[in-house]
Amino acid sequence: MNQEEIKRVVFRIATMLFLLIIGLVLFQASQYQIISMLLVIAACLPIYYRYERKQINIKELVLIAILTALAVLGRFLFYMIPAVTPMTAIIIISGICLGAEVGFLVGSLSAITSNMIFGQGPWTPFQMFSWGLIGLVAGLPWMQTILKKSYLFLVLYGIAAGFFFSFFMDLWTVFSIDRFFSWQRYLALLLSAAPYTISYCFSNAFFSCLLFRSIQTKLQRILIKYDIK
Repeated sequence: MNQEEIKRVVFRIATMLFLLIIGLVLFQASQYQIISMLLVIAACLPIYYRYERKQINIKELVLIAILTALAVLGRFLFYMIPAVTPMTAIIIISGICLGAEVGFLVGSLSAITSNMIFGQGPWTPFQMFSWGLIGLVAGLPWMQTILKKSYLFLVLYGIAAGFFFSFFMDLWTVFSIDRFFSWQRYLALLLSAAPYTISYCFSNAFFSCLLFRSIQTKLQRILIKYDIK
């Protein structure tokens, strides 16, 4: 990742955090639809920017769209089983194979797209940011190297991603109930959600190990065949 790409990633994270802060103010007025749309725009800005700079081609756009569709399909197929989904694993693998920027885009766009099926709400921006960040971190150069070394590191990252997502989403729940942060409420939510969190963590680890090699092989073939950099 060069200096320009790092700047784009930092800018995107800062923008998402800024919009989340605005969202917390507007949630009381139930204006979460506006915030969700702003976050979608913020998540897509890097694509538009790179396209205008001629640094992206239609093949890469299609690849991002396919990975997003696969992640959404994974969430849909397993929606009957609580806290079990391959969606996060696909986001992680996207980051590992294609880099931090693509990992973030697949994660954030998968959240907003899948919620068109499961329902949009004030939780959507938090899901976009948390899933996007999971994909982004997995795509950092040093993290890519670590995660490709062995399945053990992939398992550990899947578990860590599960805890991060659950802990981060519980922040939204606290704000939605109390309109301010309460440690008592937050700890109570963490304890009550513990079985689901543990299930989600090991689901991430299982699907990451199950899908990684097959998706990595297919992505490598696509990148070489269609000359996607």
